Amino acid sequence: MKQRLVILGAGESGFGTAVLGMKQGYDVFVSDGGKIKDNYKKQLEEWKIEYEESKHTEERILNADVVMKSPGIPEKAEMVKKIRKQGIKIVSEIEFGSWYTDAQIVGITGANGKTTTTALTYHIMKDGGMNVGLGGNIGKSFAYQVATESFDYYVLEISSFQLDDIEKFRPNIAILTNVTPDHLDRYNYELQNYVSSKFNITKNQTEDDFFVYCADDEITMANLDKYPTRAKKIPFAYDKEFAEGGFIKDETLIINHNQNQFTMSIQELGLTGRHNVYNSLAAGIVANVYGLRKEQIRESLSDMKSLEHRMESVAKVRNIEFINDSKATNVNSTWYALESMNKPIIWIAGGIDKGNDYSVLDPLVKKKVRGMICLGTDNTKLHSAFGKMVDILVNVTNMGDAVRMAYQLGNPGDCVLLSPACASFDLFENYEDRGRKFKDEVIKL
Repeated sequence: MKQRLVILGAGESGFGTAVLGMKQGYDVFVSDGGKIKDNYKKQLEEWKIEYEESKHTEERILNADVVMKSPGIPEKAEMVKKIRKQGIKIVSEIEFGSWYTDAQIVGITGANGKTTTTALTYHIMKDGGMNVGLGGNIGKSFAYQVATESFDYYVLEISSFQLDDIEKFRPNIAILTNVTPDHLDRYNYELQNYVSSKFNITKNQTEDDFFVYCADDEITMANLDKYPTRAKKIPFAYDKEFAEGGFIKDETLIINHNQNQFTMSIQELGLTGRHNVYNSLAAGIVANVYGLRKEQIRESLSDMKSLEHRMESVAKVRNIEFINDSKATNVNSTWYALESMNKPIIWIAGGIDKGNDYSVLDPLVKKKVRGMICLGTDNTKLHSAFGKMVDILVNVTNMGDAVRMAYQLGNPGDCVLLSPACASFDLFENYEDRGRKFKDEVIKL
């Protein structure tokens, strides 16, 4: 009798898990409460995978042996509650995918920096000649790659939602970039619930594995002892020195591992800004653990380019620079964006507030922000946070108005920075859609 695998959500992770399930001999059924995108529908049909859209048929779901829940579906969803009540096992895509591969896994999580650190780690490993796949929240579905490719290593960007539903998933190297209040709406507005989720990345690690973390991050350090791990710990920081770990000294990036030292000037790093120094330290530690050649690591760290929607310089119009940092969906990301700017800023912010405390931005906003464009359906919280701090504060409800207004307010030598500090779902499909629309509007100027 075939085991029945039901998949909730037919996006990238859902489709990938369905294909892997088929290849592993499961009876697979995909159910999506909304409309399935045409490209995924076409692929489900090509793979002859049964599916439904715009509904969840209980009798076709509650007879599952195992359910893979897409990360965007919250625990409070009615169908999830019913599955839990029946005692059916719910797993995430990374858990399911890990059952069917012997590849080494580098798993990267954190409130900020995880996408860049993942891309950078993959870039170094691939350039170093390793047979490596890129997946998780970036690139192709991990499960799909396990089903259709043959990699010796995977570098995976992993969200807290994916870590909530792991059982045995065990990365050989786990990276926790930082923990700041984010997605608290999904964690009953309890920071500790979110912290526990992030530390799940190391819970199944053994003495043969490595746990890489930021020793400058207060929440990480306050919780290290609460979530013990058997993995070897390797910290990184800006100005704390470690016999085993990464740090900065005299403008030099230094990584000590296994009585071996790697160094390079931070001026040579391809990705600029303090936040990217942290990302480079984390990725560099992985490269050193795997014993890649120092010249190769140095070259890869120096030729990496900024990712789309992350401090991406779009254009200069009338000597006003437009920067797309749409990926900044929380306050901490925006803090790094504002901190890295050395020009007067016209700041475009707003969207769906996830329980944000904006006060940490106050010193930077007072010092650097000339004007503010609030882009969202409800900007009340932004007004109360910054209304008395910023000379000009304007409300808009579409990207065209936001960009044109910012351009009118800007002077030559200023920077227009889209760094929303909020989720995008009030006006946009996701942060990529928001970033693309920003770029389209800038090009029209």
